[in-house]
Amino acid sequence: MKKVITTEKLPIKLWLDDIGKGAMDQARNLANLPFAFRHIAIMPDCHEGFGMPIGGVLATRGAVVPNAVGVDIGCGMCALQTNLSDLNTEKLKQIMTGIGKLIPLGFKHHAVKQNLDLMPDTKGIVLGGIVDQEFENARSQVGTLGGGNHFIEIQKGSDNHIWIMVHSGSRNIGLRVAEHYNHLAKKICGKAGASAASMKDLAYLPVDMQESHDYLNEMQYCIDFAFANRKLMMDRILSVLNEELDYACKDLQFINIAHNYARLENHFNEEVIVHRKGATSARSGETGIIPGSQGTKSYVVRGKGNAESFQSCSHGAGRALGRRQAQRTLNLKEEIERLEKSGIIHAVRHMKDLDEAPGAYKDIDRVMEDQQELVDIVLTLTPLAVIKG
Repeated sequence: MKKVITTEKLPIKLWLDDIGKGAMDQARNLANLPFAFRHIAIMPDCHEGFGMPIGGVLATRGAVVPNAVGVDIGCGMCALQTNLSDLNTEKLKQIMTGIGKLIPLGFKHHAVKQNLDLMPDTKGIVLGGIVDQEFENARSQVGTLGGGNHFIEIQKGSDNHIWIMVHSGSRNIGLRVAEHYNHLAKKICGKAGASAASMKDLAYLPVDMQESHDYLNEMQYCIDFAFANRKLMMDRILSVLNEELDYACKDLQFINIAHNYARLENHFNEEVIVHRKGATSARSGETGIIPGSQGTKSYVVRGKGNAESFQSCSHGAGRALGRRQAQRTLNLKEEIERLEKSGIIHAVRHMKDLDEAPGAYKDIDRVMEDQQELVDIVLTLTPLAVIKG
């Protein structure tokens, strides 16, 4: 790690040299939570979030914090290795057009509800709960990309295979679950006199309350939905490749990993709830995905099981500029030239797209260098074409 902050109730362990003031203040708030366990781990892609910094890892005893998971529950990455070794520019453009016809982007949903067998099993969900209420709406959203930093990317791997990568989450069902239980947590904290935590957007649910069990149950459904969402998009992208090519394209390897969730784990010989918000599990030997920004390399990695990071690593490059800041300060022409110089079919066209331009993100090479003790690089993936939400 790069440094340890010892001024708070618990130490804050950082795998980066420079952290913004807002993110550091949020890390300090985490370190002073009465139920936080051992220390706070901050990954090298860290930047300010809502309540908890993106790239933060919080272990707790006796409490779960909805905002330490966030509103896009189960958001994560999947990557698929194909049996293709090359795609020319013209074919790439045709494929990207075909993908755009099958997969709704941004706020768009499918015009018709998708088949029930494409949705996760609802066995055990809270009757009358948020998942139950939102289930039918979610049938129109499974297999859709969403907006923000979500993307579909076709890449060339250092293994000489064409790869497909998708970054997406639980769409509106995850948002509704997150907002509902954060609101409940605020009410519960207020009644218990824990208003300080609530004011810092870190309201919590005691684990001995039914509300915490309901949250963990509905959170898990959202994680499963986010996976089903990515898997369906992958299947449909593969169908486009097969339609556009003269021979069948097969998937040889499929990797999926989430980076917004809470999970019961054993660390330092204690059972704790580990909250990862924009952080990825990196247990010893575990395969993960760390994407770069639009136009930069991504990585398939293998975890080293570093105990001090709660067996975690970064979830990407991390933002260097806020969305509005990027739109105000980045040069559109320069960002387009940067992408086109690399030969990438990209998604930067207008000033509003600058929030997802390469210049809005940290240097992925530096991020990977900062976490050498957390993961080993297995494979490097170079972007060929990108669709942004």
